[in-house]
Amino acid sequence: MTLSEVDGLTATAEGVMIDWKRVQELRNEIGADDFAEVADMFLEEADQTIDQLSKGLATADVEGQLHFLKGSALNLGLSDLASVCQVGERQAAAGQGASVDLTAVIVTYQRSKAAFLGGMAKENAA
Repeated sequence: MTLSEVDGLTATAEGVMIDWKRVQELRNEIGADDFAEVADMFLEEADQTIDQLSKGLATADVEGQLHFLKGSALNLGLSDLASVCQVGERQAAAGQGASVDLTAVIVTYQRSKAAFLGGMAKENAA
């Protein structure tokens, strides 16, 4: 997968993955130190949520977990993850939690996390 920077967004063949403008806005709003803490906390909690999703959750719990991931992803600029979670959350809310494509959520999280960490590493090295 090749990543490219377009207008502050990390783009993939599938579309926009990271909204770097949102990342910078959040960093400016809360400061660099607090941003690092928020990002670390999100990734830690998201890793736990993804682990739960991969092991299987009760259908009733899928909606809540996807809602958490979606909200956190939006705050942190992880656009693709937020979109995939929103689709799944809507399915679960409509009583179709068993048909949510959790593999897509997990793969999108892994790709988004890699792109985010790679971008942050470049930012910190600059």
